[in-house]
Amino acid sequence: MAQIARNLTDPVDGFLREHRFVICDRDAKFATSFRSILDGTGITVVRTPRQAPNGNAYAERFVLSIKSECLNRLMLFGEASSRRALGEYLQHYQAERPHQGLGNDPLEVGPRVRRGTVRFRERLGGLLRHYDRAA
Repeated sequence: MAQIARNLTDPVDGFLREHRFVICDRDAKFATSFRSILDGTGITVVRTPRQAPNGNAYAERFVLSIKSECLNRLMLFGEASSRRALGEYLQHYQAERPHQGLGNDPLEVGPRVRRGTVRFRERLGGLLRHYDRAA
């Protein structure tokens, strides 16, 4: 694992050369030597909590959502279009999309209007839509 850490942090073609953080679980293969090599190159190692066996399930569900609702339906040309699509999806996911576990309310709750005409907002050319009532 020490050799893998050196390969990952290689200044010429290392995968982590432009990254600042690495999230690792508490497996024994991510030993002190592995973490110290990453720390020595300025990469902060963030370890998952000890009693969080379902923590990975939430991350996997988010990745599945973003892939199936956004990325698999777009043709992306370069980093700029990827960043724009991901930014739009994150805004939709956090501020507009209903969350079943939270009473079908968005995460960022604003004033809720019960009457008025229904309007919608589009993101990504109509791929993502959000319906609400005009004030």
